Amino acid sequence: MALDFNSDTTLSRRAMKAELLDAETELQLAYAWRDQRDEAALHRLITAYMRLAISMASKFRRYGAPMNDLIQEAGLGLMKAADKFDPDRGVRFSTYAVWWIKASIQDYVMRNWSMVRTGSTSSQKSLFFNMRRVQARLEREAQSAGENLDRHQLRQMIATEVGVPLHDVEMMEGRLSGSDFSLNATQSSEDEGREWIDALEDDGAQAAETVEHRHDTDTLREWLLCALNALNERERFIVRERKLRDAPRTLESLGQELKLSKERVRQLEAAAFTKMRKSLEGQSKEVRAFFV
Repeated sequence: MALDFNSDTTLSRRAMKAELLDAETELQLAYAWRDQRDEAALHRLITAYMRLAISMASKFRRYGAPMNDLIQEAGLGLMKAADKFDPDRGVRFSTYAVWWIKASIQDYVMRNWSMVRTGSTSSQKSLFFNMRRVQARLEREAQSAGENLDRHQLRQMIATEVGVPLHDVEMMEGRLSGSDFSLNATQSSEDEGREWIDALEDDGAQAAETVEHRHDTDTLREWLLCALNALNERERFIVRERKLRDAPRTLESLGQELKLSKERVRQLEAAAFTKMRKSLEGQSKEVRAFFV
């Protein structure tokens, strides 16, 4: 069942004209939906309490989200409540629906507040929606008592009040200090002002590093080819299969192909490495590490 209205004004107008359900009618509709999946009963139940969803959505306008989006999220929460409501528990549907509506709106606000995920635990949500109110109250109380709180004391008191770690308060303070800014925004009002993204450090390899790495790689390759040329054909085959393949072969598989025992292949491999070490005496540590 979709919530398809042209504007929040239209939706509000329709919600205010909806019927008011008494407890008995509400219970009958809830049973009809739960036991018979009666969509007409579901639609009537949701329509009757859409005014509740709109009322709750209006309390979150200060977070900057469009009112129509808040109402849509409140409506989704209302539908979740209707789907999960158990009329046998003896609780009014409106009381049960409040939690689902509020949770849906809060999730939406937190998802859209910042590109950086603000938090998902219940304590972080509580901090997000209550931090400013708690801070204002603590500051008023301190002022009334003639106390002067520094930032650290205030954060610590907020953490204790809300029941979260101090570092969560510090993190949330940064999140609430302002919205995201584009990295393509200019640093000054001038037309030719540099964009913020230009100030970020380039994580890519610099030209000098790239050239040096390529030179070292070519040198290592030449040394290894020279060392391999000092081996006979069978030794080169064993070294290539054991060290130069993406998936090195086992001694046993090489022994089966060469018709040798596993131990004999190991001895030939060790002998080949000894020859290569001698031909590379005094060369780079990277090459010597090849034989470890």
